[in-house]
Amino acid sequence: MKTTLDELQAFVRVVDSGSISAAAEQVQQTASGISRALSRLEDKLGTTLLRRTTRRLELTEEGVAFLADARQILDAVEAAEEQIALRRQRPAGRLRVNASTPVMLHIIVPLLESFRARYPDIDLELDSDELYIDLLEQRTDVAIRVGTLRDSTLHARSLGHSRLRILASPGYLKAHGIPLQVEELAAHSLLGFTEPESLNLWPLRHALGDRFAIEPAIKASNGETLRQLALDGQGIACLSDFMTLADRRQGRLVEVLAEYDNGHQQPIHAVYYRNTALAARITCFLDHVQDWMSTDANR
Repeated sequence: MKTTLDELQAFVRVVDSGSISAAAEQVQQTASGISRALSRLEDKLGTTLLRRTTRRLELTEEGVAFLADARQILDAVEAAEEQIALRRQRPAGRLRVNASTPVMLHIIVPLLESFRARYPDIDLELDSDELYIDLLEQRTDVAIRVGTLRDSTLHARSLGHSRLRILASPGYLKAHGIPLQVEELAAHSLLGFTEPESLNLWPLRHALGDRFAIEPAIKASNGETLRQLALDGQGIACLSDFMTLADRRQGRLVEVLAEYDNGHQQPIHAVYYRNTALAARITCFLDHVQDWMSTDANR
């Protein structure tokens, strides 16, 4: 009996998710069904692919070798299905997107309704992560990244830029006063990042240069937390336009020290591992993101 695609998918899912139960939940099957598929696959191959212990699953040497082939086969089948969909002018398939929490909430989520209406056959998997992930290891098709790119092994497509501004709530400024000089920030509660430290260099011109190093009173790992802190009147923050558009328009956050702003804009890229032409589902998604950013999010 020949190996089936269902058996290959079960094997890859278990490896990627780390357990039979997690794989079963992802595909809405029973754990026993996934386990039986793995057993059939190993019986057909005449070898053990995964060592099952009470705590985790580990790939055998044969499993490591077979995993690469299994991925290649499944990717080839997915590409073949997508080619058929392209002939019908309906891109299809699973699209795995990774982004930081602010990007996910303020760029990706707002455009999903229009994207899904236009491309109903694309199934989205959205993952938020504040740290840069390994796209291959996490089986991610595309990641949206803000700031200067550091990984030269990635292919990248520019989606636009977003300006940084120094912002605070009206309530905070009423209680603590409005800083009129950059140096006056030292007397205020400043909201900054835990890492990288470069994000705590604010784009402000002053006597010693065009970047001002702050000492945060409160640090957070992502910009959305800093936005919420600023809205709550906890201090002054440096935030990107794409995540504060509505706040600024509605007066929940106001800009301070605008005359000292050096005009710095953060680049926004899509990054991916592809040596050939991008899959249609990725291309149409990036086109949609870029169109949306150019008409709304970056104003």
